Amino acid sequence: MAKLTWKPGTLLAPVPPALVTSGTADGPNVFTAAWTGIVCSDPPMTYVSVRPARFSYELIRASGEFVINLPTRELAKAADLCGVKSGRDTDKFAAAGLTAEPSAKVAPPSIAECPVSLECRVKEVLPLGSHDMFLAEIVSVSVDDRFLDEKGALHLEKCGLLAYAHGTYFALGKQLGTFGFSVRKKPLRRTNPRKSGKK
Repeated sequence: MAKLTWKPGTLLAPVPPALVTSGTADGPNVFTAAWTGIVCSDPPMTYVSVRPARFSYELIRASGEFVINLPTRELAKAADLCGVKSGRDTDKFAAAGLTAEPSAKVAPPSIAECPVSLECRVKEVLPLGSHDMFLAEIVSVSVDDRFLDEKGALHLEKCGLLAYAHGTYFALGKQLGTFGFSVRKKPLRRTNPRKSGKK
């Protein structure tokens, strides 16, 4: 097996095809962005990189707020539509069958059909080239209570979240482990005294 060396590119995958909402409850907009992620845990910080020509760029730049909504497999067509249509001439909420609901701490709405929504407030705008990065603090998180257990723990594996890799949408599937499982000590196996001959 040999690896080929290609020119620099954006071949980092999978990434979330996040539905990013902006605007207001009266004039909401949504677009799909794969260039997003977490950059800090304390304070919780994220980013979204947007081409200045996009309609959402104007809205986020003007308000300094946006919401990152994580779509599920049922929303694959909606995520794709919101990535290819422009909010300048299309009501993408109506076209994609999405429901805008009030966010807790920012003006842009969240998407009711998404199990997780991260409300963000822009701290800095970094011009990088083809895209500008909106570096933002996560000021509130909302989760669908259907995916909480009796102890209040969130089970994202039950949401059927989407992933995007090299132009293709995927649904996350089989769980292979949990954080730290590679070094976790196995519990000692208790022996049955009767089977071992002990009394």
